[in-house]
Amino acid sequence: MLDLVLAGGELVLPDTGVVRGSVGIKDGRIAAIAEAGETLTAAETIDCRDKWVMPGLIDPHTHIGFGAKELDFETEARSAAIGGVTSLLTFHRSPDLRQSTPEWIAEGETRSCIDFGLHFGLTSKLHIDTLVETAQRFGVTSFKVYLMYKGAAGAAKGFTEIDDGLLYRTLLQARQVPGGVVGVHCENVEVIPVFRGPLKEAGRDDLAAWDEQSPDFLEAENVSRVIYFGAKAECPVNIVHLSSAEGLEIVRRHRLFHRNPVTIETCAHYLCMTRDDPAGIVAKVNPPLRRKADCDALWEGVRDGAIVTVGSDHVPRKRATKGPDLWGASAGFPGLATLLPLLIEDGYYDRGIPLERIAAVTSLNVAKLYGLRGKGAIAVGNDADLVVVDPHTIRMVDHAELASHSDYTPVQGRMLRGWPVHTLSRGRHLLADGHLTEAALTAPAGRYLRRG
Repeated sequence: MLDLVLAGGELVLPDTGVVRGSVGIKDGRIAAIAEAGETLTAAETIDCRDKWVMPGLIDPHTHIGFGAKELDFETEARSAAIGGVTSLLTFHRSPDLRQSTPEWIAEGETRSCIDFGLHFGLTSKLHIDTLVETAQRFGVTSFKVYLMYKGAAGAAKGFTEIDDGLLYRTLLQARQVPGGVVGVHCENVEVIPVFRGPLKEAGRDDLAAWDEQSPDFLEAENVSRVIYFGAKAECPVNIVHLSSAEGLEIVRRHRLFHRNPVTIETCAHYLCMTRDDPAGIVAKVNPPLRRKADCDALWEGVRDGAIVTVGSDHVPRKRATKGPDLWGASAGFPGLATLLPLLIEDGYYDRGIPLERIAAVTSLNVAKLYGLRGKGAIAVGNDADLVVVDPHTIRMVDHAELASHSDYTPVQGRMLRGWPVHTLSRGRHLLADGHLTEAALTAPAGRYLRRG
């Protein structure tokens, strides 16, 4: 007998379509998929009529540890479950990854209620010299280079070795890792002061000024450079959190003439928010929020497959860090719990983006890109990472209901459809009837996702 059946729902199959059916679960895995009219028998059955059953989301871009350090694994995993996110990948940085990674993984396995994996943030020659060793030891196949931390900007944060040479050496080393991919934050930080000085002198303190101090062509220029270096090094590259139409066009042109793989990730806020957002400086983020035309272009990239993954870039800091003004406010904000409802409201309802595309960029494509076997699709044998979504009920976003360490959200008060009512991680109930379960709160069982 099956342990659990999700019965009679609309099954969202990434990049395939939506079909009515039921999903049977046993021992934490998907054991059966039944067509409409077929009956599966189980110890427990959840009626999913008039609901969508989707693969659990895999958020490819989070910053666990930026709020309350290791305690973020508790709070942010719960917030993820509220939003239907059943696995996440988070960036890990330290002076020596060989020393810090075992303890960080152990903290996650002790505290997280969902599965998690790591990207390594590379900021020094030591990281490059030990890249293959650390990748093999810890099962990490994805690495990030921060071009916005070059020169004086990097030195202010303690990074003194980031330059184009470090980028290129990373590409050469990463191509030796099976499945290796290098993600790059693209902003030409050396030109930003040309714009920032006059804006500050003019007394600008509005969110749009953050876009004007790092305009879209500074992202696009860096995208072009990264793609070119990637082609010469013959290493796959991933443009993370792409924010601009111009940057997207650069990648489209590259794909016409070059074979070297280039993938694009964007984030929900670049699809659903602009530089004129009423949240004001609370919505300061790097790269900046752009104009509506950029949102339109990025949504078209989601629709036609040019954009491969969508994440949250979740940063669980407190509201108090967003001040005293634009120039002193921290960059980034929380977004794990609202990732799926935002994409459904602004994508599916407002723009007609098919549900199967939303499922592809938030689950299947993430699993493929990062080598997460058994994740990302409703398929027999896969982990029973599933989310049951209520497509009709309109709910107002309230940070107090999102369980994050962070005490705010930039989309506070927005009315959204598409909230999860059930979230399952390997068949375990984390969210039931819209509420976190006792297991999510007191019995975390998240596993570290070793890759490669």
